[in-house]
This record gives sequence, C-alpha cells and structure tokens, in this order.
Amino acid sequence: MKKIIFMGTPEFSVPILEALLQQDYDVIAVVTQPDRPVGRKKILTPSPVKEAALKHGLRVYQPEKISGSPEMDELIALKSDLIVTAAYGQFLPVKLLNAPRFRSINVHASLLPKYRGGAPVHYAIINGEKETGVSIMYMEKKMDAGAVLAQEAIPITEADDVGTMFLKLSELGKNLLIDILPDFFLGKLVPQEQDESAATFSPNIKREEERINWSKTAAQVAFQVRGMRPWPVAHTLLDGQRIKVWAGQAVELTTADEPGTVIVTDKHALYVACGEHTVFKMTELQPAGKKRMSAADYLRGSACEIHEGTRFETDGQ
Repeated sequence: MKKIIFMGTPEFSVPILEALLQQDYDVIAVVTQPDRPVGRKKILTPSPVKEAALKHGLRVYQPEKISGSPEMDELIALKSDLIVTAAYGQFLPVKLLNAPRFRSINVHASLLPKYRGGAPVHYAIINGEKETGVSIMYMEKKMDAGAVLAQEAIPITEADDVGTMFLKLSELGKNLLIDILPDFFLGKLVPQEQDESAATFSPNIKREEERINWSKTAAQVAFQVRGMRPWPVAHTLLDGQRIKVWAGQAVELTTADEPGTVIVTDKHALYVACGEHTVFKMTELQPAGKKRMSAADYLRGSACEIHEGTRFETDGQ
C-alpha cells in the first residue's frame, strides 16, 4: 500500500482526498491552511479539507508557512511514497517536493501551460474560454511548470460560473488522478514538458479587479460577472457605494450613451451601456448592506436608487 501525504485546502480538494481513501491508499498525513476567521463575526473556521480529514481520523498539519517549519521536517521524516497536492495555497520547498520516493504531483484546474497560478478557473471564464480542464503534473520550484503526466478537457457552457466549474473540475481531477496512479507507480506514464512560450498566468484576483469596467464590451462584462461568481463577486460603484452584480448577459441592443449609463429599466432588469455601443442586461444584484436579489425585486423596492440616466462610476478603471 503506497503511503501518500495529501495537501489541499478548499472544497475543490475534498473529493480528491476522499477518492484516495476509497481506493485504499494509505493517506498518512493531510496538510492544509490554518483555520481562518470567516464572516462578519470572524468565527475561526477550519478548511473543508481539515474537516474531511478529521472525519476520517487523519493526522492534520496546518503550518502558517510550511517552508522551514517543524511540520515540514516531520513530513519529510514520514518517508512517504508520494505527495499529492490540490489547491493547497502555498509554495512548497524543493526539499519537501523531492522527499517522497515518487516525488510530488499536483492536480491543477487548467489545461497547462495555460493559466498557471491560483485562480485558473476564474480567468478561464473571465477570458471567455470555451473549455478548460485538469492537468496532473510533477511539482517543481517554478509555479505550475512541471512536466504534465495527464490532462483532460471539459467545456465551459454559458450557464457555468466559477462555482459550477469547480464542482465539475474537482470530479474530473479526482477521476483522472485515480485512473493514472496505478500506471504512475509502475513508471508507465511519459511526462510531457510544458511549452514555456505558451504559458499564461492566473494570479489570485485583486480587489480592484472585481470592479466592472463599463468601457469593456457587454460580452466581456458578462464573462467577468460569471468569472467572479459566487466569489469574489464583481461589483460597480454608485455614489461611492458598492453594488455587487450577480447575474446578467449581453443583449442584442446598441446605444450611443456613455459606458456605465443605465439606458433602460423595465420590470425585470437594468440595461447598462458598455463599450463599443453594446448593452449589458443586469438581472441580479446586491446593493450595499442588502441581501442578494433579482433586479425585478430591487426595482419594485422603495429603496431603489437607480433609474434611466443613472451612471455607475467609471473613474479609476
């Protein structure tokens, strides 16, 4: 029975951990991020991977920084056969990566070499990609640059957002990993080096990138909204107040109004002028301090501040 150290943090990683357990691999340790404060009350909350690991009675490590930590020395001393990572969230020292007998591999949610980094699913949708996928590759010092052992693609539909794609890619990654591990341990897989000239990057989303730039086309705005749902959620500003935009789509209308201008409101939606004379139909939003609601409910409410001619802030883009 091969001894595996699993490293992961979000919900995406949980099915992959549980699949390893179901296949009777000996998961001798789980490494995840420290408990973090969550919500308005800042309640200290364990990661989904920690919760899953404790449910199965597994040993859990949570170093704030794994490089040079006592926990890293303990992990090396375990003499594992393999480290499997899936959205762990920290860089791993080469000393740790090379410690297991079969080194370390990563389940990454993109078709490498595209979208290396921490937000590959977000950027694939934001950039209007028609497909994405999962790559399983050797880990090395350079981020997501190791030789690829296996890869599988999946389409991105118009109904998909980050939430739905995470579920699909987690399932895809789980199945792909379990399929290849027997041949991997037998040395039957031929690693394929990545084409560095084709590499693109997807760093973690910055706060300023969540803001909608209405000078972009309506299609680009729609991609951004889907590519940031359900987190971190795209937003716009009105009189300095943040309005989260949860849903909408480009429509076949044109306008000569300035980008960011609400050109029409009806019973169901707000229509906002975008770049290149295009129009975005906003169907779900969340005003500052309010709950998420349909545009229809917002427009019926007494606190509605948006009307035809209202212009969302566009400075600072």
